[in-house]
Amino acid sequence: MRIGELAERTGASPRLLRYYEQHGLITAERSPNGYRHFGEDDVARVGRVRDLLEAGIPIKIIKLILPCLSGGEDIHFPVPDPGLLAQLEEQRDRMTRKAECVLKNRDAIAAYLDRVRGPAEPARD
Repeated sequence: MRIGELAERTGASPRLLRYYEQHGLITAERSPNGYRHFGEDDVARVGRVRDLLEAGIPIKIIKLILPCLSGGEDIHFPVPDPGLLAQLEEQRDRMTRKAECVLKNRDAIAAYLDRVRGPAEPARD
Protein backbone atom coordinates (compact mmCIF):
# COMPACT_ATOMS: atom_id res chain seq x y z
CA MET A 1 0.00 0.00 0.00
CA ARG A 2 1.16 3.53 -0.64
CA ILE A 3 1.79 6.07 2.09
CA GLY A 4 -1.60 7.76 1.65
CA GLU A 5 -3.45 4.51 2.29
CA LEU A 6 -1.29 3.72 5.31
CA ALA A 7 -1.99 7.21 6.62
CA GLU A 8 -5.72 6.73 6.12
CA ARG A 9 -5.75 3.33 7.80
CA THR A 10 -3.66 4.40 10.80
CA GLY A 11 -4.81 7.97 11.32
CA ALA A 12 -1.19 9.13 11.08
CA SER A 13 -0.30 11.84 8.60
CA PRO A 14 2.01 11.03 5.68
CA ARG A 15 4.50 13.46 7.20
CA LEU A 16 4.47 11.52 10.48
CA LEU A 17 4.91 8.24 8.61
CA ARG A 18 7.93 9.66 6.79
CA TYR A 19 9.30 10.72 10.19
CA TYR A 20 8.84 7.17 11.52
CA GLU A 21 10.60 5.84 8.43
CA GLN A 22 13.45 8.33 8.86
CA HIS A 23 14.00 7.02 12.41
CA GLY A 24 13.84 3.37 11.36
CA LEU A 25 10.54 2.60 13.07
CA ILE A 26 8.92 1.50 9.80
CA THR A 27 10.43 0.61 6.46
CA ALA A 28 9.09 0.87 2.95
CA GLU A 29 9.95 -0.78 -0.31
CA ARG A 30 10.63 1.72 -3.08
CA SER A 31 9.27 1.36 -6.57
CA PRO A 32 11.36 2.51 -9.56
CA ASN A 33 9.50 5.83 -9.54
CA GLY A 34 10.42 6.36 -5.86
CA TYR A 35 6.99 5.72 -4.36
CA ARG A 36 6.94 4.10 -0.95
CA HIS A 37 5.11 0.80 -0.57
CA PHE A 38 4.23 -0.53 2.87
CA GLY A 39 3.08 -3.97 3.92
CA GLU A 40 -0.06 -4.95 5.78
CA ASP A 41 1.94 -5.48 8.98
CA ASP A 42 2.92 -1.80 8.96
CA VAL A 43 -0.65 -0.86 9.97
CA ALA A 44 -0.24 -2.63 13.32
CA ARG A 45 3.36 -1.45 13.65
CA VAL A 46 2.37 2.21 13.27
CA GLY A 47 -0.33 1.69 15.91
CA ARG A 48 2.21 0.15 18.27
CA VAL A 49 4.68 3.00 17.70
CA ARG A 50 1.98 5.59 18.37
CA ASP A 51 0.91 3.83 21.57
CA LEU A 52 4.50 3.66 22.83
CA LEU A 53 5.12 7.31 22.01
CA GLU A 54 1.88 8.32 23.72
CA ALA A 55 3.03 6.41 26.80
CA GLY A 56 6.09 8.67 26.85
CA ILE A 57 8.65 6.18 25.62
CA PRO A 58 11.35 7.91 23.58
CA ILE A 59 12.07 6.89 20.00
CA LYS A 60 15.55 5.61 20.86
CA ILE A 61 14.02 3.00 23.19
CA ILE A 62 11.13 2.20 20.86
CA LYS A 63 13.63 1.52 18.11
CA LEU A 64 15.41 -0.98 20.38
CA ILE A 65 12.35 -2.83 21.69
CA LEU A 66 10.11 -2.79 18.60
CA PRO A 67 11.79 -5.81 16.99
CA CYS A 68 11.40 -7.69 20.30
CA LEU A 69 7.69 -7.13 20.78
CA SER A 70 5.52 -10.17 20.34
CA GLY A 71 2.08 -9.98 18.79
CA GLY A 72 0.71 -9.23 22.25
CA GLU A 73 2.07 -6.86 24.85
CA ASP A 74 5.11 -8.92 25.84
CA ILE A 75 8.69 -7.90 25.14
CA HIS A 76 11.05 -10.79 24.51
CA PHE A 77 14.82 -10.35 24.31
CA PRO A 78 16.71 -13.56 23.58
CA VAL A 79 19.80 -12.14 25.34
CA PRO A 80 18.98 -9.02 27.38
CA ASP A 81 21.59 -6.27 27.19
CA PRO A 82 22.39 -4.80 30.64
CA GLY A 83 22.45 -1.28 29.21
CA LEU A 84 19.04 -1.73 27.65
CA LEU A 85 17.68 -3.20 30.86
CA ALA A 86 18.88 -0.12 32.74
CA GLN A 87 17.20 2.15 30.16
CA LEU A 88 13.96 0.18 30.46
CA GLU A 89 14.05 0.36 34.26
CA GLU A 90 14.57 4.13 34.07
CA GLN A 91 11.70 4.44 31.60
CA ARG A 92 9.43 2.28 33.78
CA ASP A 93 10.17 4.47 36.80
CA ARG A 94 9.53 7.64 34.78
CA MET A 95 6.20 6.23 33.58
CA THR A 96 5.24 5.29 37.14
CA ARG A 97 5.92 8.83 38.35
CA LYS A 98 3.93 10.24 35.44
CA ALA A 99 1.00 7.89 36.14
CA GLU A 100 0.99 8.89 39.80
CA CYS A 101 0.96 12.57 38.83
CA VAL A 102 -1.91 12.04 36.39
CA LEU A 103 -3.96 10.17 39.01
CA LYS A 104 -3.27 12.84 41.65
CA ASN A 105 -4.44 15.58 39.28
CA ARG A 106 -7.47 13.55 38.18
CA ASP A 107 -8.49 13.16 41.83
CA ALA A 108 -8.00 16.90 42.46
CA ILE A 109 -10.22 17.75 39.49
CA ALA A 110 -12.86 15.25 40.61
CA ALA A 111 -12.85 16.74 44.13
CA TYR A 112 -13.20 20.24 42.71
CA LEU A 113 -16.12 19.21 40.50
CA ASP A 114 -17.81 17.54 43.48
CA ARG A 115 -17.47 20.75 45.51
CA VAL A 116 -18.74 22.96 42.69
CA ARG A 117 -21.65 20.75 41.72
CA GLY A 118 -22.65 19.70 45.20
CA PRO A 119 -23.98 16.29 46.09
CA ALA A 120 -25.29 14.30 43.13
CA GLU A 121 -29.02 13.76 43.00
CA PRO A 122 -30.12 10.13 43.29
CA ALA A 123 -31.10 8.53 40.01
CA ARG A 124 -34.84 8.32 39.37
CA ASP A 125 -36.42 5.20 37.92
